Amino acid sequence: MRYLRFWEAKKSPLSLVYSDDYWMIDVGQHVFPVKKYRAVYERLLLSGIKKENIHLPEPATDEELLLVHTPRYIEKLKTGSLTPTEIAALELPFSPELIQFAWLVVGGTIITARLALEQGLAVHIGGGFHHAFPDHGEGFCVLNDIAVAAEKMRQEGRMKRAMIVDCDVHQGNGTAFIFAGKDDTFTFSIHQMDIYPAEKPASSLDVELWSGDGDVEYLSALRNNFPRLFFEFRPDLVFYLAGADPYKRDKLGNLRLTKEGLRERDKIVINGARALRIPVAVVLAGGYSFEFEETVTIHLNTIRVAQKAREKYL
Repeated sequence: MRYLRFWEAKKSPLSLVYSDDYWMIDVGQHVFPVKKYRAVYERLLLSGIKKENIHLPEPATDEELLLVHTPRYIEKLKTGSLTPTEIAALELPFSPELIQFAWLVVGGTIITARLALEQGLAVHIGGGFHHAFPDHGEGFCVLNDIAVAAEKMRQEGRMKRAMIVDCDVHQGNGTAFIFAGKDDTFTFSIHQMDIYPAEKPASSLDVELWSGDGDVEYLSALRNNFPRLFFEFRPDLVFYLAGADPYKRDKLGNLRLTKEGLRERDKIVINGARALRIPVAVVLAGGYSFEFEETVTIHLNTIRVAQKAREKYL
């Protein structure tokens, strides 16, 4: 009932993007918890969110993907002709369902970006696949949904300057590579240095933390940069990767943030941008806690922070 009152009390509900097809791929006993998308969606329904606030994505078109990815890579994905080395780099079981999932998630982030530009804020219950490069995928990431959505918004004339605020525990190496040297996109990554990826192309600004740094170090580093960077760069749209994997019980990272620390992180980024009337498109990115429900709770906390910001900064 507490969650029901939370959502029903809202006069200006947050737009969310989600598809049941996100969790239909079978990755077996894999660390990547695909079912988290469905779990977040179900909890939101129980909290009273209305169906009309859920936007269903369509798969991205090949033309949209080619704004970032190479024709050869897209063709190899479509024909299932990746080499064994390329499949190994994905670290996911390759299947037609995986390709359908990748195309659909990119479409979801494109819709989220449009909604954010129109309404000020929107959340994708998915997305944040920042390890994908133009010509290959890595680390669970087939296609770079953030990069494609940013270029699509530019192509449509909806924005000129984008900022990517990547708070996943891993550095967004694919995104950093794609936008290297491009003055119209600022890439910010705060991440753990002593984990994957081994090679980290430079972002516009990388904040490099180490195993065990925790809430105090992390939040201090974030506050040293925000909202300052929003003032200095003045983006037309912020893409916020709200990874749950800096959490202290995550399987793939060891920054050791608490749930309270992660919630404060979300407030610094989302409220900082919205106070300046900068639209924010939120994607969930990573999250691999030893307890599945903890990952779901962290993602729900991000969405609650976004809903409150939606109300506060209309």
